[in-house]
Amino acid sequence: MHKQPDSEILEGLKAGDSAAFDALFTKYYEMLCLNAYWYIRNQDEAQDLVQAFFLDVWDKKLYLNLEGEVKGYLFQAVKNRSLNLLRQLKAQREKQAVFSQLQDDTETVYEKTPDYTGQLNATLDEMTCQKRAAIQMVYLQGKRYQEAADEMGISLNSLKTHLKRGLKILRHAIIPK
Repeated sequence: MHKQPDSEILEGLKAGDSAAFDALFTKYYEMLCLNAYWYIRNQDEAQDLVQAFFLDVWDKKLYLNLEGEVKGYLFQAVKNRSLNLLRQLKAQREKQAVFSQLQDDTETVYEKTPDYTGQLNATLDEMTCQKRAAIQMVYLQGKRYQEAADEMGISLNSLKTHLKRGLKILRHAIIPK
């Protein structure tokens, strides 16, 4: 069976003979598995790759454009698929590494981030009444500058001054020099 020439096997394949496909598979399967293993270094993956290749040969009729000896085509096709698999595995490992690093970084940020809420509230309590009211109305309640100034009974420029000084106090409380 191994002695059957590739040209005869191809003729049978082109005629739709499944026995010709069996002959092609039997003749080249082990050699192609060794070829794939040389690149992949995993026997199960190599066998799966070669089996998938032979399925494509039959299902997609990849043999229709072949002539004469097919050994070179088969080996090159398996080599290309092996290299593609290695690229895919490398990309998956890189994505996994990036994901793991992001996950670790996120956990580290949460662990290292101090709780500023208490410090902000304490600093707001220590501010003068107008600075605290200006910050609460504009930043916590979301009011526009003019609206907050009208409620406080002060000019727009006075509100801006209270906000500027209040934010400066908050920055110094949270970000020590």
